[in-house]
Amino acid sequence: GIHPVAIEDRTETHFIKIFFIWFSANTNILSFATGTLGPVTFGLGLRDSCLVILFFNLLCAVPPAYLTTWGPKLGLRQLCASRYTFGYYGAMVPSLLSLISNVGFCTLNCILGGQALASIANISWTVGIVIISLISLFVSFCGLRVLNWYENCAWAPSLLVFVVATGAGGKHFIDTPVAPATAAQIFSFAATIAGFIMTWSAFSSDYTAYFHPRVSSRRIFIYSYLGLNIPIITLQCLGAAAAISAPSVPDWNAGYTDGDVGGLLNAMLSPVGGFKKVLMVVLSLSVTGNNAPTIYSMCMAFQTLIPPLSAVPRYVFSVLATAVITVLAIVGQHKFYSTLSNFLGIIGYWIGAWVSAICVEHLYFRKGNFALYDIRSWNVPSRLPLGAAALGAAVLSFALVIPSMSQVWYTGPIARKTGDIGFEVAMAVTALLYIPLRRLEKRWRDVEG
Repeated sequence: GIHPVAIEDRTETHFIKIFFIWFSANTNILSFATGTLGPVTFGLGLRDSCLVILFFNLLCAVPPAYLTTWGPKLGLRQLCASRYTFGYYGAMVPSLLSLISNVGFCTLNCILGGQALASIANISWTVGIVIISLISLFVSFCGLRVLNWYENCAWAPSLLVFVVATGAGGKHFIDTPVAPATAAQIFSFAATIAGFIMTWSAFSSDYTAYFHPRVSSRRIFIYSYLGLNIPIITLQCLGAAAAISAPSVPDWNAGYTDGDVGGLLNAMLSPVGGFKKVLMVVLSLSVTGNNAPTIYSMCMAFQTLIPPLSAVPRYVFSVLATAVITVLAIVGQHKFYSTLSNFLGIIGYWIGAWVSAICVEHLYFRKGNFALYDIRSWNVPSRLPLGAAALGAAVLSFALVIPSMSQVWYTGPIARKTGDIGFEVAMAVTALLYIPLRRLEKRWRDVEG
């Protein structure tokens, strides 16, 4: 559960594990599918899509990679650690938002995995979704030790499939001429990229809480940063290339009907003959490498959202989350692309504000010193910050975030000229507001936590 890991229990010294957790979690069809949004949804060419993918992933991977360094120092799960910024009760808000966000991620994964299974087996997308959900549940059900073992291995077969798909279909890749990219197109796609990678920030220290506290933070950061960026950038660029090329290859175009990403990859693998079915099964299972750690961490989010539930066994939440995810995936299976682009854009707003607040608290008010966190206070509301400053700064930032949003259902006046810059605005405005608000909070209620 969310109880702090005592120093004497932080004994893990195989620090490279965090690299493989991130690498396996992102070597899957969802990373590939997110890359396709550049040309399909935002009308970007291959060059512009890949440049946005490269630079915004390099930028937005910094928060989740940095926050993994907190686990060995505090022994706290990430959302529980945010109590030292948002307060005992205030931390319930990001916990709820994190649950909603990650139910969405798992739903998208199940749709993709179900599509991939259905493309090579005589089953419906619905049956494929149920199979993927149950396998993800099993891995997350077993706990962190099995999860670590699984993530250390799961990346290899998944990576092999993408390498084969690239080799088999690479000769068809083309860059169709498009109009020069506008700022609106670039920043709107960038918001999607930010929503994809930054959401991991809410779970970062969950996977390092058992690491030995004397490990170099720089080492953990580098492992995490590379583990996130290598698969995400590579597969998103591959997805962009495949989506742009699909209309010029009849088999690919037919497989890609109704946004069937599994069908597109199935068509790309056609040259390998009968072995294609084996590869597609492996590819469909690749999403469990993302779902399993997400479902594991969602259990912690449940306990931070409703603290009395910390007495309930973690696996109960795994079952509950899987049931909700499966139903949502079945209902939304034929609206994948609209759901993916809208969902990733929206979640970037709240995660940007949350990351900004906890980083300003840690780096400015606590001087980056983990000794200033009283771990004995982790579950005592009166000894933690009130949280009004963090919530107030985050909420007030939306006065500028909303005009900077660009979604299917709403485009703000700022976004009409710039594209979607909501997550950048959320981070900047929250940071600026948090400093004076936190000073007022500390004067009124002098509790350090």
